Amino acid sequence: MKQTKPQLRYVSYLLRLWETEEEGRIVWRAVLEYPASGQRRGFASLAALFAFLEAETAVTEQTRSDAAYQAKS
Repeated sequence: MKQTKPQLRYVSYLLRLWETEEEGRIVWRAVLEYPASGQRRGFASLAALFAFLEAETAVTEQTRSDAAYQAKS
């Protein structure tokens, strides 16, 4: 049986950041753009951006199962 490496995920974004002022304080805004499609996703704070990136890159039970299955194939 031939053993293969698990398929590694790869994601590419163009990140734009800018400052705005909200109620007298500086707030960072962000937009991620998917280069392949041009689709954009906006974020009202860096915390929201980081939460999205953490969710996108999280190792879930499904990704573990997929990697284990591919390694056995």
